[in-house]
Formats: sequence, C-alpha cells, structure tokens
Amino acid sequence: MSLSSAQILVESLEKKSRILDEIMGENETQEKLFKQEELDMEALDASTNRMGELAEKLELLDEGFESVYDRIRQELIENKSAYRTEIKRMQELIAVITEKVVSINAARMRNKLQAENHFKKSRQQIGKVSSKMKVSQNYYNNMNRLNYVDPQFYDNKK
Repeated sequence: MSLSSAQILVESLEKKSRILDEIMGENETQEKLFKQEELDMEALDASTNRMGELAEKLELLDEGFESVYDRIRQELIENKSAYRTEIKRMQELIAVITEKVVSINAARMRNKLQAENHFKKSRQQIGKVSSKMKVSQNYYNNMNRLNYVDPQFYDNKK
C-alpha cells in the first residue's frame, strides 16, 4: 500500500467534515425560516433539496471511505508506526465529525418540532377559515330563505 491510500482516507474525512459544516449551515437557515411569522415555503423547499444533495454526497463519501479502508485495513494495522500521522489525523477528524453529527441531529430535532408547530398553526388557521366560510354560507342561505314567500294562490289539490 502506498502512503497515498492513507492520505485518501484523511482527505475523505476532511471532505465529510466540510459537508457536515454545510449541513449545519442549512439547519441554521431552516431554523431562521421556522422562526418567521410567515413561512417561506419556496425557501424551505430549496433548503430541503440542498440538504438532500448534501446527504447524497455524504453517502458517496462514506461508501468510498469504506471501500478504501477495507482494502488497506490490514496494512494500517500491521504498520501502525509508518502511518502514525495519518492515523492520528483520522482519529481527530472522526472525533470532530462525531461532534458535528450529534449537533446536526439535535438541530434537526429542534427544526422538526418547530415545523410541526408551524404546520399545526397553519391547519388551525385553515380550519378557522373553513368554519367561517361555512357559517357565512349558512347565513347567506338562511337569509335567502327569509325573503322567499310561498305562492299565495297555489292550489295544492290535484
């Protein structure tokens, strides 16, 4: 194995860390959107799509990392001293990535709760509008019936 394979693992972890930073930024963007009185659905949709793209990139990085690691794992174990700096850097990056993942999961849970509350308010407002429309329609129908006078000279006999 060459030193470049170990370096590929380090670079993969660094890329993963950068992508997690971008995801954290998108989480902050979504948090700001949910704090607004009027939810900007287009901005939320764009942010959600961006998060999906970033998640796909993460998945590809993870798959690549695993395939390279599986290929060179034995070499890393047998020659720890030769790859000491790369192994140390990978351990540091894994610790940072783990912290970021925990932070992202916490932010996602907060955003989920805010989204549920926001959508609950929207459903309540829609229910109120629907209720008001029914009341006004009933009022209109009832008022129209008041002005209706049955024919006075109508013969009901057959």
